[in-house]
Amino acid sequence: MDLFLQQTVNAFALGGTYALLALGLAMVFSTMGLINFAHGELMTIAGYILMACGLAGVPFAFSILLAIAAAVLAAVAMERIAFRPVRNASGATMLVTSFAVSMILQVLFQNFISARSQAVLVPEILSESVRFGGLVIGVNKIAAIVTTIVMLIFLDRFMKHHRIGIAMRAAAEDFSVARLMGIRANTVIAGAFALSGFLAGVAAVLWVSQRASVDPLMGFTPVLKAFIAAILGGLGSLRGAVAGGFLLGFIEIYLAAYLPAGMQEFRDPIALCLVVLVLIFRPNGLIPSPALKAEKV
Repeated sequence: MDLFLQQTVNAFALGGTYALLALGLAMVFSTMGLINFAHGELMTIAGYILMACGLAGVPFAFSILLAIAAAVLAAVAMERIAFRPVRNASGATMLVTSFAVSMILQVLFQNFISARSQAVLVPEILSESVRFGGLVIGVNKIAAIVTTIVMLIFLDRFMKHHRIGIAMRAAAEDFSVARLMGIRANTVIAGAFALSGFLAGVAAVLWVSQRASVDPLMGFTPVLKAFIAAILGGLGSLRGAVAGGFLLGFIEIYLAAYLPAGMQEFRDPIALCLVVLVLIFRPNGLIPSPALKAEKV
């Protein structure tokens, strides 16, 4: 039982990171119909800011603010420079654009910073553990879970009560109707990118805090997993993105904990098979987007 509870805590910590990233992907997709594969590079930018601040002796708490702000600014700049000119193009064009932005940023990181992994100075307290009965839980895991809960509560209130959040919810349900009602496309899309950058920055802080390193490809694997989580939850559904992120985190952690040693090398394929199995019974995801429900009606 102690092992099960220990792995459950780990699953919540990993699933929370996936949920934040999947939520950022879902916000952009719901407004533009774009899967932004350059979302991972926003994580990497935040990670390098944390590294630079650590080398400069900036307090870690202030470094977090700077890293998240850098991710937000990079996301807004990405939308304005790369995606706004092709907004009315086909989905394939926007998808290729997102891949191009991702590759360009990776090459810039490799050539102007380093192609190797770089250490990030994190407070020693994050590497410590806390004992609860028979459980030994890392402080970084507790911080990740608490941060995820706070972020989800904040986003829920923002989307329900703030003017831009309400506009984004309306756009997620039916963007064309929302525009006819006077909602400005530029404002909503820029807001979606800014919020996705904010979520990527927070996810980067959680990721780096547990690994204490950053590299040019740091954001690739987490965002690929977040994309799978977004599909699992229901592409374009904000609540579905959260559900899919947590479910994928639980699948990965439980497989890592309970698969026999000889089967561990097949862990990722088995996880994907379980995802496909869920999609067989829920082809539109765990919580389909309102727009998809409306189309079926």
